[in-house]
Amino acid sequence: MSRRTAGEANRSPTSSSSQFTRHVAVTLGVAAVVATVLTAWKPASLDPGELVGELMAILEGSSDEQPTQAEVLEPAGALPIGIVSGHAGPNPDSGLEDPGATCSDGLTEAEINAEIASLVQAGLEGAGFETVLLDEFDARLEGFRGAALVSIHTDSCAAINELATGYKVTAAVDTAVPDRSQRLVACLADRYGRVTNLVNHPNSVTLDMTEYHTFFEIDSLTPAAIVEVGFLFLDRNFLTREPDKAARGIVDGLLCFVNNEPAILPLSDPP
Repeated sequence: MSRRTAGEANRSPTSSSSQFTRHVAVTLGVAAVVATVLTAWKPASLDPGELVGELMAILEGSSDEQPTQAEVLEPAGALPIGIVSGHAGPNPDSGLEDPGATCSDGLTEAEINAEIASLVQAGLEGAGFETVLLDEFDARLEGFRGAALVSIHTDSCAAINELATGYKVTAAVDTAVPDRSQRLVACLADRYGRVTNLVNHPNSVTLDMTEYHTFFEIDSLTPAAIVEVGFLFLDRNFLTREPDKAARGIVDGLLCFVNNEPAILPLSDPP
């Protein structure tokens, strides 16, 4: 007659049942993971060896999948914000300066842009952001990598009609980061309109804006926009007497973008 050991004598049907339940749970868990991998598996994308690798990565709580270039984005605070003072500095091809739109009394677009750009820089740095103030054809624009870039311009000083008042904001038509660029446009248009009470003119954006040379010089992953802050003719008093308000609208728009704040894009021109 055989004898049971003390361990065997103490082993109860209940403990055996618990062990069985645990084994079943583990088996079902592994089966679920395998099913997930097999469901996502495409024969053209993974060979059996890669499939095993994917399974091991999931079981270990990690993934071997590498992000694409567009997904490798530094936090906004780790990159500077670029500010282009429209028409500032000489054209490298001619060596001459282009003042932009010019009024009959000598007031130039470049003057307005420079004042607002310097105030935008001060506002952003006061909020703790690193900035780079750039000329129109600044050599540093080539490959510029930033959290965002905005180019500041002013519209015509011609007496067009009573509707030639207000602002415009746009990004490049062709950009590697369309979603982020359009969100930058939405933030700038929304905040600038709120601060200045000027009307938005999205339907009068020109090719000179959407195909602005700077868009093609900077790093393709830098979201960028160009802003026409107002018309030199009808908005002259605002632009010359309240440049701080124009600058605050741009600063608020950039902060909206880098802080992921909500924004509503004004969609239509005034009647």
